[in-house]
Amino acid sequence: PVGRLPTASEMPMPISSAIAGGVPNAPGLYALHATENVWRELGLGAPPDERPLYVGKAEGSLVSRDLNTHFATGQTGRSSPRRSIAALLSAASPLALVSMPRRPHDPEPKKWTHFALEEAGDEQLTEWMRAKLKIAVWPSPPGAALAAVEGRVMRAWKPPLNLVGVTTPWTAEVKAARAVMARQAREWARARGF
Repeated sequence: PVGRLPTASEMPMPISSAIAGGVPNAPGLYALHATENVWRELGLGAPPDERPLYVGKAEGSLVSRDLNTHFATGQTGRSSPRRSIAALLSAASPLALVSMPRRPHDPEPKKWTHFALEEAGDEQLTEWMRAKLKIAVWPSPPGAALAAVEGRVMRAWKPPLNLVGVTTPWTAEVKAARAVMARQAREWARARGF
């Protein structure tokens, strides 16, 4: 039994409210939401409905997965939504987003797709995300199979930044933007002798 499933219109909260205790330290699902202006800033066009930009699951803690990873400087190499947002913003925004390997002193040649950002750009990305995104959370009831619930929600909502488990009208565009950043991370490493 999973109880009530989340809906796309759950009340998202500002990231500042989430950081101030609005997100429970419990497992569950989370959804990153944005206004139409932010969708356009990311180059995604107008949102067709209330769907979120991204849906994910936190098996352990919504606080550690969402707030301490997706909204923290230095975590881009470990956060798929951060990488997707960085890639979409890199061409069209004034942010100085320079991709590099997530382990700059010991690059992983088979993981260029897990790029990070140079520190100044990473801080700008964190500020942008905290200012422009909202988060909705669904603490899971006991017995919920989070992976299955996440899959159902992703297939129903088709959030544009999810790249695994669902194909959306934006999948090719997001993957192409991320591939550019992955190539730049590889070039960054090669320019430094790796």
